[in-house]
Amino acid sequence: MIVSFGAQKARALGLVESAKHLREAHARSKGLRWLLGQPRHLSLSLQAELSNASNACILARDARFALQPRSQGVFHFCKMDIDWDDLRLFLDVARLGGLSAATGTTRLSAATLGRRVTALEKQIGEPLFVRQQTGYRLTPVGEELLRRAEDVEAAMQSLTRWREGNLPDRIVRVSAGPWTSAFVSAHIGEIWTVDDGIRVELVTTTDRVDIGRRAADIGIRSERPTEQWLAGRQSGKVAHAIYSGRHLINGIAAGLFVGVTGEGANIASARWLRAHHGDRIAVRGNNTHSVRELVAAGAGLSIFPCFVGDSDPRLVRVAQPIPELETDQWIVTHHEERHSPPVRKVADRITALMRAHQPLFRGETPIR
Repeated sequence: MIVSFGAQKARALGLVESAKHLREAHARSKGLRWLLGQPRHLSLSLQAELSNASNACILARDARFALQPRSQGVFHFCKMDIDWDDLRLFLDVARLGGLSAATGTTRLSAATLGRRVTALEKQIGEPLFVRQQTGYRLTPVGEELLRRAEDVEAAMQSLTRWREGNLPDRIVRVSAGPWTSAFVSAHIGEIWTVDDGIRVELVTTTDRVDIGRRAADIGIRSERPTEQWLAGRQSGKVAHAIYSGRHLINGIAAGLFVGVTGEGANIASARWLRAHHGDRIAVRGNNTHSVRELVAAGAGLSIFPCFVGDSDPRLVRVAQPIPELETDQWIVTHHEERHSPPVRKVADRITALMRAHQPLFRGETPIR
């Protein structure tokens, strides 16, 4: 299909320049999409014109143009040669909080991701992240780009669904740590079915995903939410204990421990292990799942949530749960989204699942 971008682009430029009286509305918006949701402020003719301008923006993006706000609140077109693939990589790094976590979703090495992010920053002309040992934190410019990139992502997903046919539009994103995410995955049939008419996306990370910015719809967390825009309900408790492999060999026989490096090193159980047995950590893994494999193979002992250790026939709990590591478990949603039927349905099912398995989560199964 051949599309003439010039006419639509010029028309959109004239429309947005004529909308200067909407500056105050724009200050509260994410752009034309917000304006289209505020019909009480616009005449029917202007609504139609802005809809055409919004469509022109999508076409203009493919022609390497981007719609950006001027400081006084008026939109204008500027030449931006930003590739959608680069924006997708940026979204993964921003949502997961670092290069290491994003390697799993992008299938690129951390070095390659770092180069692509740096190249995007040079293209934008501003730093997008503050690099820290614990991960990547968005700068104000990065947060602004995240909001705009999510709008582009939503448009691209809508286009893909339209092209592919009848897949439902509503995606419910569920964020959780690696172990909880694995538990949810193993019980997906109790949380989602094809007949629900929705799609579910798991966001697995040890960092807290920003539900306020809609990086996830539901979060399974170890603390009660304190932000006023979040709502939460407690689904139970989670206990942790020391486990070994079933065979008294190698590091286990020597009383050594297996630690964790990378992002997982910041979780409470990893800090407790370093504080109490740091001098006896002989082997380390860079993620929680590799630590479990090392313990099962006899490399040493380590700490796991009881719902993980007691469910794995290769592991043996060697002591009672550690009181100071017991945490609450909360199902968290945005207060505006919690009554949305798809979000409420998935959140209700996750809550019921967690409560049904509370003896396992609290470590009340017998020591084997």
